Amino acid sequence: MQISANKVVSIHYTLKNDAGDVLDSSAGREPLAYLHGAGNIIPGLEKALEGRSSGDKLNVTVQPGEGYGERNDALIQDVPRSAFEGADEIQPGMQFHAQGPQGMFVVTVREVSDESVKVDGNHPLAGEVLHFDVEIAEVRDATAEEQEHGHVHGAGGHDH
Repeated sequence: MQISANKVVSIHYTLKNDAGDVLDSSAGREPLAYLHGAGNIIPGLEKALEGRSSGDKLNVTVQPGEGYGERNDALIQDVPRSAFEGADEIQPGMQFHAQGPQGMFVVTVREVSDESVKVDGNHPLAGEVLHFDVEIAEVRDATAEEQEHGHVHGAGGHDH
């Protein structure tokens, strides 16, 4: 069975950056399961998997525009420390959920002073060229419920 829209695809993967550092991997875990065509994974990887089959192995290089986007300096802002009410200790590298015009997003703390906190709303992998080693473990038809919900249910997917 080939990968196309509304197929549930399970993949084993290793993600590296340009320097060859491993950023993420499914090694030692269940494969990642996603609903093809539903925007569950980055566009560049989804496009590369289109038409492939179980057992296929491939190396995929994804440019920032097809991955987590280019870095946007406008997403780096100083926020009053008082906005972090309830957070006793704020350290660089910590992540917080923030509410924006397009809904919830994650910001990463870059710097902390007595009065303000510099946060970065870019995805941590924005601007990075991504290198995936992928093995396709399984391809199956999505259930009607998975198609309706826009994600995989059960093993490797989402449980309600």
